[in-house]
Amino acid sequence: RVTSIADRLNVEFALIHKERKKANEVDRMVLVGDVKDRVAILVDDMADTCGTICHAADKLMSAGATKVYAILTHGIFSGPALSRINNASFEAVVVTNTIPQEEKMKHCPKIQFIDISMILAEAIRRTHNGESVSYLFSHVPL
Repeated sequence: RVTSIADRLNVEFALIHKERKKANEVDRMVLVGDVKDRVAILVDDMADTCGTICHAADKLMSAGATKVYAILTHGIFSGPALSRINNASFEAVVVTNTIPQEEKMKHCPKIQFIDISMILAEAIRRTHNGESVSYLFSHVPL
């Protein structure tokens, strides 16, 4: 996934390889690539307690990143998540609105959201009418 995103944006990339002992517990995390003097953008599908993503942000800053952003599909933000984000080195944590975020944003000013209701509606319409959903990968409705 990361190479596809980097190619589309015409940028270099690094990745963080994580090994889990069990759910919500990372055993080991290794940065592969160079982030020194660069803005780092963490991309992930979801964040629950945010231990992993906050640890990753610390690792990026320790490796010389100038700023760290996170972009997540689903922001669950349970338990200590908001406190961890507030104390982490993120400039912003951007999530979609697949889960309502208004209350959580009141307690964590780093959280921002992107409204994806139009693209979901278009995907449902296309599925219902037997049209291509993959068309949306290159033609996003605004």
